[in-house]
Amino acid sequence: MLQLNHKKLDVWQLSIKFVSKIYKITSIYPKEELFSLTSQTRRAATSIPANIAEGASRKSLTERKRFFEISRSSLVELDTHLEIANELDYLNKNILPELDKDLNELFAKLSNLIEKAR
Repeated sequence: MLQLNHKKLDVWQLSIKFVSKIYKITSIYPKEELFSLTSQTRRAATSIPANIAEGASRKSLTERKRFFEISRSSLVELDTHLEIANELDYLNKNILPELDKDLNELFAKLSNLIEKAR
């Protein structure tokens, strides 16, 4: 695999770990959700580190910030998917505090990345 600078970013590393957590959580969703909520949730989760990586590779500050903003938007989309899953009782209630912590930490780190991008 490529040894690129985005892999050294704390926010990218955390988002990769979070993707793994999301895959585990969604693996217990009902089978009828496979091509809807499960797929959408996983897609939004994988979009977070993917857009951080793509943004970090851009030369233009405007483009870098835009991809970091897309990453943060994917996090917000993921939060909505998790809210829906919770409403449908697909989530174990014991995992909710951990998910809240992870989501808030990633949101703050992405906001900081956008703010400090140069």
